[in-house]
Amino acid sequence: MGGICTKAVKEEQRDLIANNFDYNSQFNYTENEIKTSHYTAYNFIFINLFEQFHRVVNIYFVALLLLQFIPHISSLNPITTLIPIIIVLGITAIKDAVDDVHRHRSDKAVNNRKTLKVKSDSLVTERWMNLRVGDVVKLSNNEHIPADLLLLSSSEEQNVVYIETADLDGETNLKVRQALPVTGEIGDDVKLFTSFNGKVVCEAPNNVLHKFTGNLEWKGKTIAIDNEKILLRGCNLRNTTWCYGLVIFAGSDTKLMQNSGRRILKRTRIERFMNKLVWGIFLVLFLFSTLAAILNSVWESTQGNKFQMYLPWDSFSPNPQMSGFLMFWSNLIILNTLVPISLYVSMEFIRLGQSFYINWDRKLYYSKKNLPAVARTTTLNEELGQVGYIFSDKTGTLTQNVMKFDKCSINGKRYGDLYNRHRERVRFEEEATPVDLSNNEYAERSFKFYDQRLVDEVSRGDHKCHQFMRLLALCHTVVIEQTSDGSLTYRAQSPDEAALVSAARNFGYVFKSRTFDTITVIEHGKSVTYTILAVLEFNNTRKRMSVIVKDQSGKILLLCKGADSVIYERLNQKNDLKVKLKTTKHLNSFARSGLRTLCLAMKEISKDEFDVWNEMFQKERTALEDREDKLDAVYEEIERDMVLLGATAIEDKLQDGVPETIAKLSDANIKIWVLTGDKQETAINIGYSCNMLTNHMKKVFIISGYSPEEVEQEIDKALSEIDEDWKSSWGNVNTAFDLDDSQLPIVPPSNKVESEVTPPRSPNNRQRKYGLVITGQPLAYALSKDLQLHFLELASRCEAVICCRVTPLQKAKVVELVKTNKKEITLAIGDGANDVSMIKAAHIGVGISGEEGTQAVLSSDFSFGQFRFLERLLLVHGRWSYMRMAKFLGYFFYKNFAFTLVHFWFGCFCGFTAQSAYDDWFVAVYNTIYTATPVLVLAIIEQDVDEETCLRLPKLYTPGQRNELFNKRILSTSLMRGVLTSVVVFFVTYGALADTSGIHGRDVSDLQTMATTLGTCIIFVVTFQIALDTTFWTGLNHFFTWGSIAVIFPFTFAFCSDGLFNFLPTAFPFVGAATNTYSNPTIWFTILLTLGICLMPVIAIRFICSIFYPSTMKTVLRQQEQIDKLISMTSPPTNGFTSDGQEKTTSL
Repeated sequence: MGGICTKAVKEEQRDLIANNFDYNSQFNYTENEIKTSHYTAYNFIFINLFEQFHRVVNIYFVALLLLQFIPHISSLNPITTLIPIIIVLGITAIKDAVDDVHRHRSDKAVNNRKTLKVKSDSLVTERWMNLRVGDVVKLSNNEHIPADLLLLSSSEEQNVVYIETADLDGETNLKVRQALPVTGEIGDDVKLFTSFNGKVVCEAPNNVLHKFTGNLEWKGKTIAIDNEKILLRGCNLRNTTWCYGLVIFAGSDTKLMQNSGRRILKRTRIERFMNKLVWGIFLVLFLFSTLAAILNSVWESTQGNKFQMYLPWDSFSPNPQMSGFLMFWSNLIILNTLVPISLYVSMEFIRLGQSFYINWDRKLYYSKKNLPAVARTTTLNEELGQVGYIFSDKTGTLTQNVMKFDKCSINGKRYGDLYNRHRERVRFEEEATPVDLSNNEYAERSFKFYDQRLVDEVSRGDHKCHQFMRLLALCHTVVIEQTSDGSLTYRAQSPDEAALVSAARNFGYVFKSRTFDTITVIEHGKSVTYTILAVLEFNNTRKRMSVIVKDQSGKILLLCKGADSVIYERLNQKNDLKVKLKTTKHLNSFARSGLRTLCLAMKEISKDEFDVWNEMFQKERTALEDREDKLDAVYEEIERDMVLLGATAIEDKLQDGVPETIAKLSDANIKIWVLTGDKQETAINIGYSCNMLTNHMKKVFIISGYSPEEVEQEIDKALSEIDEDWKSSWGNVNTAFDLDDSQLPIVPPSNKVESEVTPPRSPNNRQRKYGLVITGQPLAYALSKDLQLHFLELASRCEAVICCRVTPLQKAKVVELVKTNKKEITLAIGDGANDVSMIKAAHIGVGISGEEGTQAVLSSDFSFGQFRFLERLLLVHGRWSYMRMAKFLGYFFYKNFAFTLVHFWFGCFCGFTAQSAYDDWFVAVYNTIYTATPVLVLAIIEQDVDEETCLRLPKLYTPGQRNELFNKRILSTSLMRGVLTSVVVFFVTYGALADTSGIHGRDVSDLQTMATTLGTCIIFVVTFQIALDTTFWTGLNHFFTWGSIAVIFPFTFAFCSDGLFNFLPTAFPFVGAATNTYSNPTIWFTILLTLGICLMPVIAIRFICSIFYPSTMKTVLRQQEQIDKLISMTSPPTNGFTSDGQEKTTSL
């Protein structure tokens, strides 16, 4: 990267002076040129090959290639190994090169963008790549920000600028940044900026986007700098004519580049198993080579001396022991195809093809926002078919995150219930009459409220309603955007905040404008300006936000809104108990209705109290170390003894299809945990609304202890209840038939954490499901080292788990707990920045492009627009991907063992001297041409059942969870089938040709004829085997499957042609062998006989197993067929009419 110098000591603090190149250059700060590319034209070959040789398989084959150049130990032409290696390494290198070319072009385009730089009392055009720390630049509207800048001044009032951070964090709403007043006075004076020599001392480069700590020292003053004064690279300037900024971080030090680190490579369960398997095959190869070496020594000792007359020992192999040693290496070479060189490349192609299916699936396309599904990684496709646990956020994931102000409680009075025009309570919104807000010129047409009482109270000037609405209009970080017609549009960082400010606006408290230290509100037509003295920002730990303002009469007010748990802790003890109890009752009622709640509180502060507190505040806000923690402590000093004003309730409706999706996923034996920051009552209500919690559940356990001991007692009690229920029902196992769980193992309860793939189920599962709800503090206790396994045991035995009031860190800890202690695949799905840690912690991360930006999407492995698409992603694409990969791997190892071990059996008749049973060119193209494409096509487009059946019968998903389709047993069966196939192919062919003569009476038992026959037999057998494995036939399957048989003949005739023999006699010695072989009827009978002997047992065994030992898929399909028959038999006759009374019609 341009300008990077190695620093002896890691940078702990950044120190720079504006426009002082000599001072700044001593620190060797990074220049602004970026480099995301990995290679250059000079080092590509060397670095790429070095990286590819990190795979043990590649090193192994290169070592074998070198051994093949030693004629004394190799009976194969080196070309047989060289061609596959070149193809595999070449394909990978081309893919890497194409990706890097795109990165080079992108880097060049970005580095050559131009901006204006202050230099010698003027503005000069400068390329981004040439900017340095300490430079002052001028930006114009809609311009990209070239580096991380300290905002110095702008064209707008109060020196504010508007930026869009979509390229940085995915959030599309505009954000406000404001220059320091001391630098804002410079305005647009280029000469003053040339002489500007402010010194900035700040944090070292880091990847934290929403936090900045530093100070500006200028004119003898030290002014604190926070994130609101910083413009980050990756943002765009909007609605601002111009602004000036000082470069603080450049190039790779910018927060954008700091967040562009290498993604953690996630590997699937199958791939981890494959890595172990390859080592196992290495061991098998060494065992076969060792056995062959021993047998060669024995043969040379007992039989070899009889052939000394015309086959004398070579000088370098004077005795049987030395011959055996050399034959070890020779057999290592000739049996090398036991280890499949093209395996990993083939897997990458298959995954890429499956990823395209996800990207192209129109049924995963969210038309409302023009969002297709995106597979952001190609390494996890088959793991989508093995998910056992789903961890989901609630807001924006299960719900729409489109907030609507629904109800409120003010001074103990509840507002927002549904009334009709006669002031009568009604149940449904369609029956209610919206209040008339026409006297408010700022009212929004989209705003609907149905309780006239609140409008009347506000209109009468009720003091408590005034305080309540005023707080909503003042305590926020909303930005106003003026539209072309002059109307107000609010831009908020969260939909909740926008809904609250909008509600205040519609009730007559209109947030009109904001400056650096003031905020203007129109209160019933009168403009009132408040002075902002301090903003106490919201974060996930504080769970509240406060502002300190001074009204026009000089009163200083603290206005606070936040979660009820933190607000109640900070109320004045003399607070009206009656109001507090009524508000609590209303909060619980709102939460039971699934509404999101916040509490509002305030207090009046004396000037002396504020002055003392403000002195501490100003001191800590300039601290360079632990500024955030110190400010939190200062905030605690002032946020106390508040008066409760009331509470708000915001509706966030479920997304379309969420209940149905959760029901289907639950039927697929997937456990769903919801991790949310909402109140317990809200979370429980949503749990019932989306079918996670059901009335059929035996019990829903609620863990709410106030200490570790209480939490442990509640967990023990819940486990005891489950155990007692098991004992009471154990004797009735045979009395209840549950179709859904008839194929699941019945495991008695235990006192240890289950580690099996399928958790224990009760005999009558449908009637004995449990749910679990746990809140934030009890969850913190449950996740402690002493209780976490105990908690996990209880959660594992519950069908649904809801964790509420959780922090982002707790979300990640819950996922890690299950991921570490359960042998199950975990999937986390969310839509916001607070879900990123959870998404990264899970085996599979899914991001939803929602209202909270796309930070979750940027950290995810797969993304789409709605939660309901998860059903199709898992039950269709995931299931198919796992099934396809399982078939591919089983067949791949089968065909390689069948092909390779023919060499070993041939050794029985040539003294185990490692002679090749095939033509060298056949060995070279077997895996790359003859047998490559049929299995690739199978692994990309195979379907054992159609997509409608996958969705209709979720139980078809369970084989992937239990890894039924590819495991040690399946692998052993495939390998053994390969061994037996090699035995049949060789010995049937040998027996048929041993004493056979052709139609002209000539002997046909020569090596060339036998090698050609063996090659043809093996191609026929493995090709017909993949035809048996294929259940979904398309034109592509037919073309490549039968084409692999057809292509052997032109290739064989070419390799055995006179032309190639005359061109390279030593490379093509089988001249005429193809004609002699294929013209003999005995050869064709041998091929057909071999084919029948190899395949008939496979067909017979599969037929018997389908009857007596059916797979899970066969069982589920048969049971569903029986149910469909019962339904059709018990359905009443329609007498020619449909259920809605319409006459049936028949379409011919």
